[in-house]
Amino acid sequence: MPLRLPRVRAVWPVRARPRRRSRTTIDYAPNADGRPDPGEVVWTWVPYEDDPSQGKDRPVLVIGEEHGRLLGLQLTSRDHDRDEEQERRAGREWMDIGTGAWDSQRRPSEVRLNRLLRLDPEGVRREGAAVPRPVFDAVVAAARPYL
Repeated sequence: MPLRLPRVRAVWPVRARPRRRSRTTIDYAPNADGRPDPGEVVWTWVPYEDDPSQGKDRPVLVIGEEHGRLLGLQLTSRDHDRDEEQERRAGREWMDIGTGAWDSQRRPSEVRLNRLLRLDPEGVRREGAAVPRPVFDAVVAAARPYL
């Protein structure tokens, strides 16, 4: 006959863990010093979503920093207003941000709101230009649900 042990319920006091301070900062801080800063559009290699082993050099709006990495949102000059429904069905959200010196042809740009990129600052090859503060604030507000 198997030995039956009494059920014992252990109770330990619950201690609130101290909250770890996040090392994530999202703040507009462009500084034309050759280093990538939040608010600037920089160029770097961005992997494709469907095949991360491939990608291309593209503009990225730096929106912050996290643990020594840059946080960015990719830009495109392709007009996604024309295929907005198709893009939404595919899970891609875009926002128009206008033109700027990051594009030598001054084409209107859109920023992808729901794909946060974590970039090595050493991988950024060139600095494009800073977006105006109101544009930066609007992008961060629109992207906030996805961050």
